[in-house]
Amino acid sequence: MKRVFGLKKEKEPPPSINDASDRINQRGENVDQKIKSLDAELSRYKEQIKKTRPGPAQEAVKARAMRVLKQKRMYEQQRDMLYNQTFNLDQVAFASEGIKDAQQTISALKSANKELKGMMKTVKIQDIDNLQDEMMDLMDVSNEIQETLGRSYNVPDDIDEEELMGELDALEADMGTEDEAGVPSYLQPDKEPDLDAELNLPSAPTGHAAPGRSNAHAEDELGLPAVPHASIRG
Repeated sequence: MKRVFGLKKEKEPPPSINDASDRINQRGENVDQKIKSLDAELSRYKEQIKKTRPGPAQEAVKARAMRVLKQKRMYEQQRDMLYNQTFNLDQVAFASEGIKDAQQTISALKSANKELKGMMKTVKIQDIDNLQDEMMDLMDVSNEIQETLGRSYNVPDDIDEEELMGELDALEADMGTEDEAGVPSYLQPDKEPDLDAELNLPSAPTGHAAPGRSNAHAEDELGLPAVPHASIRG
């Protein structure tokens, strides 16, 4: 059967976008080389036209230059078409690469979503709430322990704050009445009022005897009244 119908030829795979773009770019480069060669030929014809006098010779050079110029315009059109094809292929390539990137992104998202679901199964909101409640209870116990350890001894609990503020104000007043030597008022001697001045009492006698009565209250060595001496008359 194979000899009768022959072998089926395998189809070649279609060219990829990169292959087609490379081929068109190569054709464009060849066209550019031809355009450059035509430009060089046109420059020679321009020099010949300048050097030749008007006449049949100059007209012949102009005819050749026109033919070369037409070829150049044709190659330029082909080059523009090739550039347009390359541009279209580049757009298709960009779109294809974008779709491939999107497929990879979607695949990565699906894998991450599946992994995230598996992780969520091991985490429960109720467990987290219970853990938070336990942490709050532990913090309350820790605060109570700290307050208990920092408690002051031999300090009455029923101290009135207003009474403490009154004592503090009195202490500030005492500090304000310090004398120039820096002695607090509670260490300064008490200044009692002069009772004699207030009662207007007479001052005590100084002990000087009145004239003529110097021996009236005289005392001897034992503290007894002295015996007056009799005057000796002549």
